[in-house]
Amino acid sequence: MSDTPTQRMPSPTLGGMRCVAFMRNVNQGQRGHPSTDDIRAGFTDAGCPDAALFQANGTIVFESDAPADVVATAEQSIAARSGHEREILWTPLDTLIEVASKHGAARDPRTFEFALHGGGTIDMNDPDAAAEADRNRCELVDTGPGWALVRNKVEGEGHATPTIERITGTRASARGLPTVLRLVERFARSA
Repeated sequence: MSDTPTQRMPSPTLGGMRCVAFMRNVNQGQRGHPSTDDIRAGFTDAGCPDAALFQANGTIVFESDAPADVVATAEQSIAARSGHEREILWTPLDTLIEVASKHGAARDPRTFEFALHGGGTIDMNDPDAAAEADRNRCELVDTGPGWALVRNKVEGEGHATPTIERITGTRASARGLPTVLRLVERFARSA
């Protein structure tokens, strides 16, 4: 995802802005997926040797003054190293901190998913967007530039990625709210 004029950029941290990247459709360690070493090396090639991988689902925390450039270079490097192309979407860590602060105490957090996408800001009042979510047994809870928080109507189901892709017409990648909360707990304190 490239920088967009509507994307709010927080104050940079020492050494750059701290960001979170979601690789799309990654299960590290499984055949047919980039390995942990490939992902780590891809971010090193992109100038972020201190990038931290979080869980085994292609979630990466990194610092950069040019995160869109880092992600583009990492995508190419990971594909060249692993032979598996995967899109990478990113957002400032501050976005996840705000979402965790606002929604972290939600009842049944396992029904919520945080999705990154390349389609600007979804209008939650758009009846077509609400209808698409409803068709997919979920609802839009909150949105911002390049992200959406979705609540699935049935625990254990995950509908954020396909729903957001249909609404925006762009690729998306989602993580459960409990994952976002653990990530924020770990990385916000060390920011």
